[in-house]
Amino acid sequence: MRVAIVENTRITHHGQVGVALHEQAALIDLWKPWADNALPTTDAADALVVFGGEQSARDDHTHPYLPALADLMAAYTATGKPVLGICLGSQLLARAFGAENHLGTAPEFGWVDVTLTTDGRADPVLSQVPETFPIFQWHSDTFTLPEGSVHLAHSPTAAHQAFRIGRATYGTQFHFEASRSVVQDWTRTFPDLTDRMSPGWITRHPELARTRGIKADGHGLTLARAWVSLI
Repeated sequence: MRVAIVENTRITHHGQVGVALHEQAALIDLWKPWADNALPTTDAADALVVFGGEQSARDDHTHPYLPALADLMAAYTATGKPVLGICLGSQLLARAFGAENHLGTAPEFGWVDVTLTTDGRADPVLSQVPETFPIFQWHSDTFTLPEGSVHLAHSPTAAHQAFRIGRATYGTQFHFEASRSVVQDWTRTFPDLTDRMSPGWITRHPELARTRGIKADGHGLTLARAWVSLI
């Protein structure tokens, strides 16, 4: 299989998604439109992954490729090819299908409990994890659900944590790619940003990683493998 991965910021970890793809010997094509505005075509790969970034899904003035990326996610979906949008990727996916982006209204950071909906418990990907599970979050924005999508998960702060469109297009607000190693690197690389999101994070991080983080690692890899199995 060949998978196009779109990175939306300078430091992007593929994490658990990368592990699951490499387990299946997937060929990976990397695209970095934040640097050159280039994007793949719909015939370039068998699946599309769009990761997060510091920009909002509506920052067209600073990231002019965003409308084209949203259209690309819709185009891949229309061909029946699997699409995965994580964090910013999920917000762009919502935009692509006519939903509203709400900026700065739902800040979450750290390992947060997410709960599956009834549809989530029956979903081929989300049903592979417990009904309520800890997973890493780092966002301030949220979105309404696209018309016709299936609502899969929620949290107390952000009602729309995961949704599916069609057979294999998924948006997750939470970072299930973020293993403890990824979170550790974010904490080391962005100490001011992480402390702003959660005061005292640097001090509390090691203990949280040993308790909630280790559980989230397993859930993240399970979700990644389940989505990759749809390609």
